[in-house]
Amino acid sequence: MTIAQLEAGSWVKPDPMSNPHSIERRFRANRFRTVRQLLESALQEKERIEVLDLGGTESYWAIAEEFLAQHHGRIGITLVNNEPIDPPKNAVFDAVSGDACEGALFAGRRFDLVHSNSVIEHVGEAERMQAFADNVRRLSDRYFVQTPNFWFPLEPHFRMIGFQWLPLSLRVALMQRRNLGFFPRAKTREEAWRNVAEIRLLDRKMMRRLFPEADLREERVAGLTKSLMAVHGQA
Repeated sequence: MTIAQLEAGSWVKPDPMSNPHSIERRFRANRFRTVRQLLESALQEKERIEVLDLGGTESYWAIAEEFLAQHHGRIGITLVNNEPIDPPKNAVFDAVSGDACEGALFAGRRFDLVHSNSVIEHVGEAERMQAFADNVRRLSDRYFVQTPNFWFPLEPHFRMIGFQWLPLSLRVALMQRRNLGFFPRAKTREEAWRNVAEIRLLDRKMMRRLFPEADLREERVAGLTKSLMAVHGQA
C-alpha cells in the first residue's frame, strides 16, 4: 500500500504515474484499452478529432504516448481543471481553466470524446455530480467516465482500508493525526474536514442513475469491483 511520503522533512504528494511499473499505472493502462477503442472509432469518422478531458492532466496521458504518436496531428486534447496545472509541454494538449459542472462550459461546442478519470467523486454534492454528468452528455455522444467504487475496501485517495466507511468525525480525526495517501496531515480541524468532505465515492447504483444510457463496466481485483466505468459510443 502506498502512503504519503516524507522527503527532506516535508511531505511530498505521491505521483504513481511517475513510476512506469506502479500498480496504478497498470490499472490505467488497462482502462485505456477501452478509451483507445473509442478514439479509434472517432478517428474512423474524421481526419482530426477533439477530445475533452474533464479534470485531466498531461501526465495521465503518458499511458497513451505511443497511440498519440501514431496518430500525430489527428488528435487534440483539451484539459479542463478548476485548479492551476502545469502548462502542457506537448502541442497535442491545451489547458483550460473551468468548472466541469458549469452548464455554460463550452456552450455550443461538441467534442468527439469526453474523457474523465477519477474526477466525478471530487465535484461535490449530488446536484453537482448530476450537472457533471449532464455536461458529459451535452458535449459528446461518445464518453468514458471512470470513478473508484465505494464498496472496494481500499479507499484510493487516503490509501486506508475501510476509510470511506468510517464516521465523518473519525475520518477527520485521523486526517489530523497523520499523512494519508494523497493528503498531508491537516493542520486544523477545518482543513481536515475539507479534505475528507471533498471526496464522495460512488457506487454502481449512483453511476447508473447519472449515466442511464451508458454501458456500465467494472474493473475488478481479486473478484471485487475496484472501479466503475460509464462508457458510451461504439466501444
